[in-house]
Amino acid sequence: MNKADIISKVCDLIESGDQPAGENLIKSSYPFNKIEYIKRNYSKADMLGVFMRDGFLDRYSGEKLLFPPVLRILSEIYPKEFPFHPNWKYNECHSAYWDLLPTIDHIIPVALGGTNNKENLVTTSMKRNSAKSNFTLDELNWALYPEGRMENWDGKLGWFFRFINENPNFLERPYIKQWAVVAKRR
Repeated sequence: MNKADIISKVCDLIESGDQPAGENLIKSSYPFNKIEYIKRNYSKADMLGVFMRDGFLDRYSGEKLLFPPVLRILSEIYPKEFPFHPNWKYNECHSAYWDLLPTIDHIIPVALGGTNNKENLVTTSMKRNSAKSNFTLDELNWALYPEGRMENWDGKLGWFFRFINENPNFLERPYIKQWAVVAKRR
């Protein structure tokens, strides 16, 4: 029986006055499996490690992503043409933040028992992370693309270092400085 048929049968059992049989059907055929919540706990250094391991490629699409402060620099230089919003309001923030900003995702979602092990973490865009939510790759019919190579695409990390060396005043912005400190340690 597929999931909709199970629920349909439970509804029929309730309608016929046999709630206990509905309970048993749920328990046997479509049980609730409570998963202990694992806190997502990784630093910018951890994130950068995953981004670099994956060569700044979105592992769900194979598309190139950017070192996070690169986008913020563009928003500082071009505030009207490339706006940033601190709460990610889609209608007030340039879509590049959703399309090109890397984030970490759990291949097996935490909600389904996935761990914070590096083997379960991949680089993806904010948009794809949001779309994937707590689904598995199989449920979405998505594939996992291979890791990229930093020598092929560095997410503009090299450009970032050249830019802040020539424009150190940008390090006065906490977000940019935090990422710079982490990246210099690599």
